[in-house]
Amino acid sequence: MGKYKLTWRDLTWRDFKIYLFALFKAFIPKKKIKNLDDLEEFIQSKSAWVTQVTLYGYLKTRMGTRYVLHFENDEFMSSVNLAKWNIYSVALQDLTLYTFSYLKNNFNFDDFEKSKEIFLKILDDEITNKMPLNIIESAKNNFSDRLHNINWDNYYNDLPFNPSALSLYKWAPIAEELKTLDRKIVLNSVILKWDTVKKEFQERINF
Repeated sequence: MGKYKLTWRDLTWRDFKIYLFALFKAFIPKKKIKNLDDLEEFIQSKSAWVTQVTLYGYLKTRMGTRYVLHFENDEFMSSVNLAKWNIYSVALQDLTLYTFSYLKNNFNFDDFEKSKEIFLKILDDEITNKMPLNIIESAKNNFSDRLHNINWDNYYNDLPFNPSALSLYKWAPIAEELKTLDRKIVLNSVILKWDTVKKEFQERINF
């Protein structure tokens, strides 16, 4: 049997739905976030959305019309998948910390143990989506470190999404010399997507 090659079709249907949904999301009514279950769904879905649209958008911009052809290369596909999960793991951390910091300062919600519970539950759920276990373990450790050092009073106003922006810059499978040229554009593109998420969160939250 020949060596198995990853292709465009091996991007999971879940990935594709997230990427496609971004094109139509503005036209879909948004329900209020009224409880922790709603918040968990928001954190998971928006972290995945930011990861997908920024990573795939950056790849498409850099590769141009040959974008899809690169997905016939198994080594490249492995790099894309690795990048996706690593970026997503940081995006989850950023959004979890942002939302709980915002809740503390605007709704007097200070049960911060719930932030860890939600984060760990999302990661555990991602095992069924084949998120690599070593990335999950690293994310758990990193989140614990961040919890010990966070200032809940000002995190949501203190560049809360810089880590995930830097994560895209680090993990995107683009030649280093090109990434260096793109650094400012890449970081800004992630922050702009998060600005959209922040605005939506503030409009939907109703604890």
